[in-house]
Amino acid sequence: MKLLGILLLLPLALTAAEPLKLVLPTDNRAIFDGKPEDFYMYILRYSGTKASQHWTAGQYGFVRTIIDTEKEGPIATKFHEGLDIKPTKRDRSGNPLDEVRAIADGTIVYINNSAGGSTYGRYMVIKHDWDCGPFFSLYAHLSRVNAKVGDKVIGGSPIAIMGYTGAGINRTRAHLHLELCMLSTKNFADWIGTKAPHGIYDGRNLIGIDVASLFLATKESDKVTMPRFLESASPYFKVAIPRKNELEITKRYPWLKKGDHDSDSPSLEISFTDSGIPLSVVPSHRKVTKATITFVRTTRSKHEFYTRGRLTGVGRKASLTRNGRKFIALFTNEYTKP
Repeated sequence: MKLLGILLLLPLALTAAEPLKLVLPTDNRAIFDGKPEDFYMYILRYSGTKASQHWTAGQYGFVRTIIDTEKEGPIATKFHEGLDIKPTKRDRSGNPLDEVRAIADGTIVYINNSAGGSTYGRYMVIKHDWDCGPFFSLYAHLSRVNAKVGDKVIGGSPIAIMGYTGAGINRTRAHLHLELCMLSTKNFADWIGTKAPHGIYDGRNLIGIDVASLFLATKESDKVTMPRFLESASPYFKVAIPRKNELEITKRYPWLKKGDHDSDSPSLEISFTDSGIPLSVVPSHRKVTKATITFVRTTRSKHEFYTRGRLTGVGRKASLTRNGRKFIALFTNEYTKP
């Protein structure tokens, strides 16, 4: 696949991080067998007033809610931050029986044991330290949790049983929702402006990456690191912010820092994917007083369709929406109303 070729051409400096050793979280291995339709659980995907079932809506990315645009035809605009993995076995009543396992070595840092306490239903989060900053795997819609906070696990350790807890899921569509994420901020309660029931492990504070492509890349090569994997992504937009103190995100993920950070530059430019994954933070000569778009990928339709509503505009012109300004505040720790 092209992804691996790109990974192997990246600078050798990025190989200092620990190579990833991942295992699939259930017995469903169809993603490795070239049968994605047997791996992903379908969801009703809407196009206007019509709804259809398709496994592609269980993938990571912009895969849901079809909009018929004038210039580009039908495009999916609703983002799905993880993978919805089908069960491989059920009991006579149709309840899933699949054991859920940790995808890598780590420590369990959060468990929500209330089936109705989140749209994720019953879920848990494992912290992984890979010599390049912490990453967090999230396992949602669980029937039962077989571990506790503080437990140290190895890749493949059983941690839970698949279920169908959470919003919008029934027994027929029982599945494991899996995410692998970066952490935006440790000050999430300040950002949200109210009590955060799940603390920093709220889904809005976790930035999901394409874990399906990561599984495939690590199966093809034992040299894949997280910085190299993310370096292969292309930015959708860049934002310049006034330079003050070092950003919390670069303290957590130092490999995001590019360029000469010892220089006396007036601003920092942050590059993001369409879904909002930070790719780099570079000193900039631009003088800005607030978060300002400096680059956007050219499109023929509205940028809001491709950026989870964080940008507005068309073509080469874009600006941050209120939602976008609030998103950037996750990284700047400035929580005043936009």
